[in-house]
Amino acid sequence: MVSHAEHGAPRGSKGPPGLVLHGAGRYDLTVWLMTLGHERGFRDDILALANLEPGERVLDVGCGSGTLAIAARRLVGSTGAVSGIDASVEMIARAQGKARKARLHVSFVEAPAQALPFPDGSFDVTFSTIMLHHLPRKGREQAIAEMRRVLRPGGRALIVEFSASKGLLGPFHRHGHVDRDDILAMVRSAGMMPVHSGEAARRSDLHFVLATVP
Repeated sequence: MVSHAEHGAPRGSKGPPGLVLHGAGRYDLTVWLMTLGHERGFRDDILALANLEPGERVLDVGCGSGTLAIAARRLVGSTGAVSGIDASVEMIARAQGKARKARLHVSFVEAPAQALPFPDGSFDVTFSTIMLHHLPRKGREQAIAEMRRVLRPGGRALIVEFSASKGLLGPFHRHGHVDRDDILAMVRSAGMMPVHSGEAARRSDLHFVLATVP
């Protein structure tokens, strides 16, 4: 969603190829423009889909500059925990700075979505917001499989992506979209059960899939 990006494996990793976004300041500006200045409402709408509860352990896959992960930290409270991963060291540095400013503990780690640096069953909830379209098909499959791996039994995965409709967000679809049927197929292939899907954040050009681990 930003103007500066690189193709290839994430820096510092041997992960599968994908699009690694840098320029964290421009990223935040783009999000502000994409939401017409209503980033907080957009963020709240996305997090509402995840049904976060106090005490839950949460992972934001492709966390960007960390705003969503920090908001999730407030929702899970002092008994919960939130981590965020991103393949860009610049995004991680900005996210860490935001967390310090907010005086909230969020663990931000530079890592590719296709190789999450966490043990099996580490989290109650994982979410990925407008990230999968930066990966090739194989990378998407690997990222969703990794989300499944790090979820506990009964855990939930939320995936939000651009849809084929370009509507208001058309100018931000530079890197494409992911069809909902494809997301549903990849979720099922990874061993998760879709429980809800539809339009995300009241925008026709965003859709989501919420799935659980049996």
